[in-house]
Amino acid sequence: MAKLTDSKYVLKGKSGTEYSFGIYSLDTSFKEVGGVYIFTKRVKNENKYSHTNIYIGKTDDLSTRFNNHHKKNCISQNKANCICVKQVDSEKERTEIETDLLLGNSTPCNEINN
Repeated sequence: MAKLTDSKYVLKGKSGTEYSFGIYSLDTSFKEVGGVYIFTKRVKNENKYSHTNIYIGKTDDLSTRFNNHHKKNCISQNKANCICVKQVDSEKERTEIETDLLLGNSTPCNEINN
């Protein structure tokens, strides 16, 4: 995996729990592992980067999930330029994290927020 930075993207869920994600370019090839991911638009303001959340999701296989993503058009229209990934092996835990993040954050491409 080719990280854009060693820094982490930290996002808080509705529960108040903070989740830490690695920050990668959109063309990164991932290993065949499960995880939670966030498509973001990452921009530099002065000496600091900020992220706009575009889509939050989960998958049991990060190596193939993004090839034909069902929200590809929306993600592109919102100018996503990176993907933030947290490896999570348990399906139950992936679902809990995804739900917590979706309930606590607004994203233009998730149906729960539209």
